[in-house]
Parts: sequence; structure tokens; C-alpha cells
Amino acid sequence: MKRIVQFTAVLLIGMLTACTQKEKPMEKQPDITQFAKEYHDKMFSDLQSDIMRTDPEFIERFDNFAFDEVIQQTSDKLDDRTRFMCYLATLLGCQGIDEYRAMLHAALNMGVTPIEIKEIVYQSTAYLGIGRVLPFLVATNEIFEQRGIALPLPSQAQTTMKDRREKGTQAQVDCFGEGMRDFWQSGPEDSRHINKWLADNCFGDWYTRTGLDLKQREMITFCFLAAQGGCEPQLKGHIAGNFHVGNDKDFLIAVISSNLPLIGYPRTLNALNCIREVDAANKE
Repeated sequence: MKRIVQFTAVLLIGMLTACTQKEKPMEKQPDITQFAKEYHDKMFSDLQSDIMRTDPEFIERFDNFAFDEVIQQTSDKLDDRTRFMCYLATLLGCQGIDEYRAMLHAALNMGVTPIEIKEIVYQSTAYLGIGRVLPFLVATNEIFEQRGIALPLPSQAQTTMKDRREKGTQAQVDCFGEGMRDFWQSGPEDSRHINKWLADNCFGDWYTRTGLDLKQREMITFCFLAAQGGCEPQLKGHIAGNFHVGNDKDFLIAVISSNLPLIGYPRTLNALNCIREVDAANKE
């Protein structure tokens, strides 16, 4: 009797296993466009994410959108190197540390230099604060060392503690116009020190550095601010700064369009509205 029970149990297990195997859905290969495949290979040299296996339907739609439709829509305004500088700044702004780690490899493969990457991270501190930037700085250093990039990188500093305010003020004037010449000593007395810090720290410590020019620095600041959201007044100010240094409306629309897969539609549309408002104000 005991043997009959054991045999029956084994038979039932076998039948359940067979049913489970029959019910297992066939694996569906995502239908990725040739353009998206080739662009992905440029980014990652044939590296495939495990999400391709676990979520093929998601990857099919995301890759075809982000790495085909979006790229082709904006390629007349953005080369790959500029695009990936914007990606890194945007991922810092929205705190996408996991995607940043992946995109950092892609950015290096697309020609963004280690110095340019470090300058993006350094400058983000003025707009995001060290609490949000430190994980990205650590990740950058880890990936650089994995790829054999010697640290520290060559110095890009162009100011001293004695002349940073004056040179920072000049950078503000270069970005926003002569009206910024005395901004550092303007405003209510109890908060005037912050306007001074904007001149000596935000601009004097970071914008004056080599490695990125002012057009690139205003571009990445636009990305920081658009990606983090909730700071539309500052975003509008730096849209005006972008216009002043030569990054026009069509260029910024291409940037925010390219960044859309990283930050979603609400923040993209908010930034687009800010671009149009500043552009309209300039025409009045």
C-alpha cells in the first residue's frame, strides 16, 4: 500500500510538472528596429541588458522610441557627443544613478572625454547640492578606474580664492549680460551674501573652469534644472542665459526632446513651456 501511495505521488508530481511546462509561454523576442539595434551597439558594443530577457515587450517599445524615433527626430540639432553630455547632466538632475552608470560607459564610447564628464559632475554641485551629487561622483570615479582612466584628472581651475569673485562676475556677465556686473552686491542686506556666493562659488569656482565652454555649461545647467523640476524661475533664467550665449530655441527644444525618455513627459512639457515663454518675452 505504501508503495502505491508513493507511486501515485510521483505520478501526480510528474503530471503537474508536465502541465506547468505546457502552460509556460513561449519566449517572445522583442522586435527592435535595425536603427535602434545599431545605435544600441554604438553605445554599448553589443552588451545586452538582462531586461531584454525579463521584459521583452518593454524593451521593444522603449528601445524603438528612445534609440530610434527620438534620435532621428533630434539628430539634425544634436551630435552624439552633445547628446550624451545632456544625458549625463539630465540623469544627475533626476537622480537616475543606475541609468547614469550605464550611460557613463556609453558617453565614453560616444566620445565624451573624462574631463568633460568630471566638469558636468562638478558643476552640478551648484544646482543639486553635494547630498545628491556625491553618489554620482563616486560612481564616476569607480567607472573611470575600471576603464583605466588615471585619477585625479589634470586641473581645470582658472581662479584662486582671491580672484574667484571677480572672474565669476565676468562669467555671469558673459552668460547674462552687463546687467550682472554688480549683481553680487545687490539685494536685501540679510541675503546679499547669497548673491555674492552665486558670483564667487557658482560661477567663479565652476563656470570659469576649462574643459567645457560657456555654451556647454549653460546647456548642462538647463538639463540639471529641467530634470529636477520645481525650479522653473531658475530654469527660465538659464534659458535666457542659453539664448545669450548662442543656444537658441530650436536647439533647446532638441535637447529637451532628446532627454524626454529619461525624465518623462511632465517635466519635458514644463521645460518646453518655459522655453516658449522666454522666447516670447525676448520678442516683445
